[in-house]
Amino acid sequence: MKKKSSSKKYWLILLALVVIGGVAYLIVNNNMKKQASLADLQTTSVSRGELVAIVGATGTVHSNQSAVLVWQTSGRISEISVAVGDTVASEESLARLLDSSLPQSVILARAELVTAQRNLENLRESSLARAQAQLTLANAKDAYDRAVWSNPQANTARTTDQNRIDAARAAVTLAENRVNDAEEAYERVKSRDDSDPLKASALSTLANARESLERAKQDLNYLTQLPDEKELAIANAKVAVALAQYEDALREWERVKDGPDPADIAAAEARITALNATINLARLVAPFSGTVTEVNAMVGDLVNAGTQAFRIDDLSRLLVDVQIPEVDFNSIQKGQDVELTFDAIMNRAYQGRVISVANVGTVQSGLVTFKVTIEILNPDEQVRPGMTAAVNIIVNQLENVLTVPNRAVRLVDGETVVYLLKNNAVEKVVIKIGTSSDTVSEVLSGDLKEGDKVILNPPSSIMDIDFQGGPPF
Repeated sequence: MKKKSSSKKYWLILLALVVIGGVAYLIVNNNMKKQASLADLQTTSVSRGELVAIVGATGTVHSNQSAVLVWQTSGRISEISVAVGDTVASEESLARLLDSSLPQSVILARAELVTAQRNLENLRESSLARAQAQLTLANAKDAYDRAVWSNPQANTARTTDQNRIDAARAAVTLAENRVNDAEEAYERVKSRDDSDPLKASALSTLANARESLERAKQDLNYLTQLPDEKELAIANAKVAVALAQYEDALREWERVKDGPDPADIAAAEARITALNATINLARLVAPFSGTVTEVNAMVGDLVNAGTQAFRIDDLSRLLVDVQIPEVDFNSIQKGQDVELTFDAIMNRAYQGRVISVANVGTVQSGLVTFKVTIEILNPDEQVRPGMTAAVNIIVNQLENVLTVPNRAVRLVDGETVVYLLKNNAVEKVVIKIGTSSDTVSEVLSGDLKEGDKVILNPPSSIMDIDFQGGPPF
């Protein structure tokens, strides 16, 4: 029995040793794995320093002003006075077409210009128009007065002029006397043969006398009777026409009595301007001061309206237009500093400034962007219009702020967190961030201080590492 009891104790001791060894092995193995996992973590120290927040974009360099010049008429080029790279002033002549090759309308415009200039001079200096307007007004007033005076009234005789009536009655009396005399003369010869010349003459005289009497009676009746509706309508219409003509003449007189009408002067000047524009179709001039950057013509070329000839750029200022997404747009303001780089210019950065910010966005492929224009402040001969520029607009610049790398920041359960490595353990810290750049963010609050080791590559699985005796992250 004693031997049996000793054997049992032995096995118990052996089992205990095995269990203790297994636990020790598990602890050592877990610590080794933990140390290996911690060794894989990348860390960096939380630091204070400068933070520059930027908005990046790309755009194309263009000149301050650019124009492509095309011919506006047809002809043969007779002269080209500039070459690529020449500096030209505004309105400087660049090329001209041969006069004999121009369309007829352009050639005749020169003759018409002389006439138009003379007409303008006469309009400004001559008093003929004023005198003619005055005469026309006087004649129109007289015609209107006569029309009113001679206009009959519906309830009165055609005339109340007693002299005219007396003259008409006297004409009737005289006509009656001539008829009586003619009848007496015809009575003396009416018995003669119808072929007798004396009888024929007496009969003709009698007929004429009777006709004259009838006309005299009609004239008297016309003067003493009331006018009919047709006559009244015609007379009133004549008065209306005379009044309209008088009013037109009065308006014309008012227009020119104090000198030439400014509207007439403007019309004459516009005519001259139009003719000069037609004449100038024979040449091309610089629309602004700049540099000739393209010449697409040679002397002797036949051209038509629309044929391109030159390109001129104002290279005194070089600009870059970029499209900024709406999420970044509100941080862009005029006057902000910009850094520009070019793929074609190695190891060189240029300075710029925001000079224009669009008020209205544009939609392309469902994305809303806003146009921002940047001026290059220190361009050199290497920077050319058409180059692609990478721009970084500095929207905020802070000094001596606590920052963490953007690689270390995570969003967990709606909270912004970073993971610190302390005493071979991982600690989660909730923070609040402010301004951010491409690489770092400003720390506004949280249990974080300068020098803390922040983990740049925290594992995605929360089961990878235990920390502080609590649950793994």
